[in-house]
Amino acid sequence: MSVRLNQAQPYALGLFRAVIGFLFACHGAAALFGILGGAMGGGTVPVGTWPGWYAAVIQLVGGTLVALGLGTRAAALIASGSMAYAYFKVHQPESLFPLQNGGEASAVFCWAFLLIAFTGPGAVALDRLFSSRAGAVRLSGSRTEPARPVSV
Repeated sequence: MSVRLNQAQPYALGLFRAVIGFLFACHGAAALFGILGGAMGGGTVPVGTWPGWYAAVIQLVGGTLVALGLGTRAAALIASGSMAYAYFKVHQPESLFPLQNGGEASAVFCWAFLLIAFTGPGAVALDRLFSSRAGAVRLSGSRTEPARPVSV
């Protein structure tokens, strides 16, 4: 059973990345465009307000990039940092524990994106498509330097 789980690991990681990225992007879209229930129970975040509007842009753009698997590690690291900021500046001053201060989503997104930043995008990601094309171009070029292995 362990062998089969290990074989499926890159695909499970890719699915995890896509779902987390999609959910994060939905938060940003709600805050920026008022869809899916809007920000804070309805409406939108006013343009340029700190930190709400900037957080919503990071959520929408970062979540979309992570969901697609494009620039995954950098986007996930920025998204993780934004959620750490949200937790410690907004939620933690209210109470110590996430269950008491309403910061569960911030804490979970922070750690999920940190995991993605360290493990990479998984098997099905645009990063892998572009890196494999770059390797093919490198091999067909005038120099014969070998393509670097793509990590999963």
